[in-house]
Amino acid sequence: MFDMTTEAGRRAERRLREEVAWLTTVRADGQPQSVPVWFLWDENAFLIYSQPNRQKLRNVALNPQVGINLNSNEHGGDVVRLEGAAKIVEDAPPASEVAPYVEKYRESITRIGFDVEGFARAYSTAVRVEPERWQIW
Repeated sequence: MFDMTTEAGRRAERRLREEVAWLTTVRADGQPQSVPVWFLWDENAFLIYSQPNRQKLRNVALNPQVGINLNSNEHGGDVVRLEGAAKIVEDAPPASEVAPYVEKYRESITRIGFDVEGFARAYSTAVRVEPERWQIW
């Protein structure tokens, strides 16, 4: 965990509640793959929903070590990045039943042409990432 008593830690905690992140996984051929993801941070782990059969899921199945990064500010500061272990969660509730996730992304779900239930059906695979190492500055 990171220190939320510092200014950088408080900014990071706020951003984890509000922003989209970049998830980096590694393909079988060693090529890193970074994709933007919607996530819910619960102070212990990230919950990410994906469409089934996506490359990032195949990557996680082969190598659970991942990176997550938030965008930096325009000067390259305000960095929030972590390394951790990802796993596909077979028994996770659908996104439509995770109220904080729905609240965070309701407008975005509508913007991409889904209602909440349709989104949950299309993005039906849950991934949990548990941070092992943080960098915040």
